[in-house]
Amino acid sequence: MKRKLSSAATAAWIRLMRVPSRVLDCVEQDLKKAGFPPLAWYDALLELSRAPSGELRPVELERQMLIPQYSTSRLIDKLVDEGLAARRECKIDKRGQFVEITEAGRELQKKMWSAYSAAIDKHVGSKLSDADAARLCGLLDRLGCSCGDAKSDAKNETKNDSKAAPARDGAPAR
Repeated sequence: MKRKLSSAATAAWIRLMRVPSRVLDCVEQDLKKAGFPPLAWYDALLELSRAPSGELRPVELERQMLIPQYSTSRLIDKLVDEGLAARRECKIDKRGQFVEITEAGRELQKKMWSAYSAAIDKHVGSKLSDADAARLCGLLDRLGCSCGDAKSDAKNETKNDSKAAPARDGAPAR
């Protein structure tokens, strides 16, 4: 027999839909106040810096960030225009291209992390104990939101940046 949707499940759904955009808006505002570009720039630069050779095909970047192709193309154009990334032709497939992070892009990503981590702490970390945060991660994992082990994500971040940053899967940890 089919279970009837509970009011508790409906309330959880409503919160799941509202919280990401509200927290993201707050984080975006904090970055803006600190004089930084939008969070999507950080995300793209982070994904490029994580790539073994500092480069990804545009479709790979799109998949990592989970944003629409047209948004990825515009974002890449902006990063290239600002000298934070460069396009490079694929030697094997002349029609293909790679997007490669530049040294300026690496520097901006590292600078943005200070404001981004402070915003994460202000809007999430200060409101949850570590035990609450771990419980929340467990609950979200049960809903299929897992983007890997947080500890291994933090270790991978540390390799690419002097300060560990949370993994971003395009789902708002932004």
